[in-house]
Amino acid sequence: MTDNRIRSPAYRRDLLVMVNPAAGSAEQEQVDAALSVLRDGADVAVAKPRNASELDAVLRRLDDRALVVAGGDGSLHLAVGRLWSLGLLPEVPVGLLPLGTGNDFARGLGLPLEAGEAARALLLASPAACDLLVDDAGGVVVNAVHAGLGAAAAARSEGLKGGLGPLAYPVGALIAGVAEGGYELEIAVDASTLHTGPTLMVGVGNATCIGGGTTLCPAAVPDDGLLDVIVATGVTPSARLAFGAALRQGTHTDRDDVLAAQGRSVTVKGDPVMHDADGELSDPLRARTYTVEPAAWRLLRP
Repeated sequence: MTDNRIRSPAYRRDLLVMVNPAAGSAEQEQVDAALSVLRDGADVAVAKPRNASELDAVLRRLDDRALVVAGGDGSLHLAVGRLWSLGLLPEVPVGLLPLGTGNDFARGLGLPLEAGEAARALLLASPAACDLLVDDAGGVVVNAVHAGLGAAAAARSEGLKGGLGPLAYPVGALIAGVAEGGYELEIAVDASTLHTGPTLMVGVGNATCIGGGTTLCPAAVPDDGLLDVIVATGVTPSARLAFGAALRQGTHTDRDDVLAAQGRSVTVKGDPVMHDADGELSDPLRARTYTVEPAAWRLLRP
């Protein structure tokens, strides 16, 4: 019998696909379509961990399988964060089937967003080094973190996702742009002060996109050993609305009230402000430092 399976790096490496156990019928259909493609070219196991302890148990028993995360930025954030905490991250190649609402990490890297195409890309993929952002409380950021207006917009969009899907992000941003004021913050990059004073939003990017495809840090590259910082300083009602419009159009870095920098660490301190790390919202924080860990993990990329 002729073996028609796709010969690729993924074929030579077994895969374990991590699936959300609470996936709805539409998401499960995407998972099934992706698994059908993957099984034509790789030995595939599936895990549906229901909590952190079950996830840790799955990650400890990978046995040379690459981990494929079927989900969005939050699922990828959780898996990479647990691998980091367990000390396993350098050993485990990680693939992504982007089945979330925003899929910003995949968008920023140009990965396919359709389930079958994403699976076919994984079968032709090989591990590529990626940076990781680590905060001073031990948390990780795979894609991007933002504080201020962006986190407020994310918080407002949470309740809208069920009805609006990806449109929840721009609607939440519009509501936040009208309702939110500024914060008194100090932002330091590599211990040098970038800005002190009224601040609308701070963004720190390992990759480019947030909010379902909005380009926050256009110069961010997830394998350059640097983090990218964007600071919006205009806090008047007109400045807030103008920044929101420019952010949606991708022209915000042209504004005089927007600062941009690159470095290896950034500290945000001052008024309590929520941080949104890969879609995970924090409590209001008075201070947080993010540091880049170059080439901390390997992403399966075509």
